[in-house]
Amino acid sequence: MGMAASDPQFHVLAVDDSLIDRKLIERLLKTSSYIAVTTVDSGSKALEYLGWHEDDERNTNENSVSPQNHQEVEVNLVITDYCMPGMTGYDLLKKIKESSSLRNIPVVIMSSENVPSRINRCLEEGAEEFFLKPVRLSDVNKLKSHMVKAKKQEKQESPPLSPQSQPPLPPPQSQQQPPELILVQQQQPPQSSNNKRKGMDEELSSPDRTRPRYNDLTVVSS
Repeated sequence: MGMAASDPQFHVLAVDDSLIDRKLIERLLKTSSYIAVTTVDSGSKALEYLGWHEDDERNTNENSVSPQNHQEVEVNLVITDYCMPGMTGYDLLKKIKESSSLRNIPVVIMSSENVPSRINRCLEEGAEEFFLKPVRLSDVNKLKSHMVKAKKQEKQESPPLSPQSQPPLPPPQSQQQPPELILVQQQQPPQSSNNKRKGMDEELSSPDRTRPRYNDLTVVSS
């Protein structure tokens, strides 16, 4: 069953040292309409493709990969064989889960040997699934749910915009004064209380105010 046009487009990185098994898993993934499939033949090449590098305190490790080698194509899931020369699928799983930039990528382990202790160890280390070879179409159909879950988790962990990054809001319209009113207020300085008091004293001390007026009186002699 193919994915609808509105479904997210996923990219799977398949890791297996066997050419036959790589071709089989690639065909199964493409049959399930996964948009992109990349195959590599070792765990070290998988880490190189992912752009993996050691943390700063372990950056002297010869197996570290420079960040500029990081691929622009997003990887939504890694499916890897368990038994591989050099780096096993379990070692690859641990490297991915220990990386701060890659640990959210779902990892699925495949193996032709049904060893319960091996299966439990991979699941405890963070593997989403453990498939027994030969991998079937019903197995790869389970992978979509893990990739959808990882995408949702990535969106939830994205930090929101900080208050400093948001532009300041303009003041309400009612608080904004017209420019004409502001200009008038600047041209008319407020009268000080001393000037007011001085004017009142001058008015009280004026001769016209203290002198009684007798212009309309008639003098009567005794």
